[in-house]
Amino acid sequence: QLQLVESGGGLVQPGGSLRLSCAASAFNSAFKLDVYAIGWFRQAPGKEREGVSCIGLNGGETTYADSVKGRFTISRDRALKMVYLQMNSLKPEDSAVYYCAAARYGDSGYCRTDQLTDYDHWGQGTQVTVSS
Repeated sequence: QLQLVESGGGLVQPGGSLRLSCAASAFNSAFKLDVYAIGWFRQAPGKEREGVSCIGLNGGETTYADSVKGRFTISRDRALKMVYLQMNSLKPEDSAVYYCAAARYGDSGYCRTDQLTDYDHWGQGTQVTVSS
């Protein structure tokens, strides 16, 4: 069973930056995170969970929501089995609980975030608050 743990959230002023981390682990320590596409999602109070960004297996493909393009960057570290979301120029509307999740798309480097049901494994989330 794949487990995901997010970290790096917090309170930041508008225009500031945060880097979120998603750490993966499993009972079998030899598991490969590479076979999963990893997505970042967020959910603000009273709103539905929405896709922010994803990265395909082996870092093949990346996608971003229009609202974060040019400000957020997703990356993955194969050796550390980590995925990161660098968030710059943060806005109050970026405030939400951020989740990472894992999906399998076979051998394709493809990923998408508009179908949350594609993602079988979810972390518990980390709170990001952008406020002055």
